Amino acid sequence: MVQKTYLKTKDACKVKFSVDANGASSVKILGLNNDWNTPVVMSKKKTGEFSTEVTLPKNSAHEFKYLVDEEKWINDPQSDSFSPDAFGGTNSVISL
Repeated sequence: MVQKTYLKTKDACKVKFSVDANGASSVKILGLNNDWNTPVVMSKKKTGEFSTEVTLPKNSAHEFKYLVDEEKWINDPQSDSFSPDAFGGTNSVISL
C-alpha cells in the first residue's frame, strides 16, 4: 500500500510504503529515485506488516519493487501504474 502526504512548505511528498509479506523476515524497496543499487529497508511491525516512509520530490514518477527475503520480487498492487521491466516483468510506479 502506498500513502502520499504532500508537504505544503516544501516541494516534496512524504510517502508511506507498507506491505504484508506473509511471514517474511526482511523486505526492501528498490528503484526509488532510479536507484536500484541502494535499497530502502522496511521495518517489521508487530502485525507482520513491513513499512517505511520516504520523502520524494513532487512532480516526479518512480519505478520500484519490493524485495522479500533477498529472493522474491513483488509489485505493489495499489501502485499508480505498472511499467515493463528489462526482465520481461513489470515494476510498480508511483506518480507524485
